[in-house]
Amino acid sequence: MELFAICELNDIPSRRAQPFVLARRYDDGQVRPWLIFVIRWGKHVVGYENACPHEGVHLDWERGQFFDSDGTRLQCGKHGALFDLATGECVEGPCIGARLKPVELVVDDDEICVTGVVLEEDDEYDSGCGVE
Repeated sequence: MELFAICELNDIPSRRAQPFVLARRYDDGQVRPWLIFVIRWGKHVVGYENACPHEGVHLDWERGQFFDSDGTRLQCGKHGALFDLATGECVEGPCIGARLKPVELVVDDDEICVTGVVLEEDDEYDSGCGVE
């Protein structure tokens, strides 16, 4: 299993989410931007593709703003759909029952790593922790 480190665990404050734009090599051989976000809750991390299942728009209503006003659910900035943090399931809104696409993550030596996909080093796309 190949791991691709994207940032340190402590680069994302607990109870916060951080967006990333990574260079992913898809099955067709093309390298394209892959927009994801990572939620950290203590030592636990969860990742999803940054696309609402309703219309594919970015979930964050402002860069890095993924949570509802209570900070307990993810909220689509365009349509207000609410998603469960742990499962990515839409629990309220126009896409109820649909799910965010999960990103497979591993914490290895305090680094958050993506696995299950092929990433490329590409300064045009790669951005994340500490990068606006």
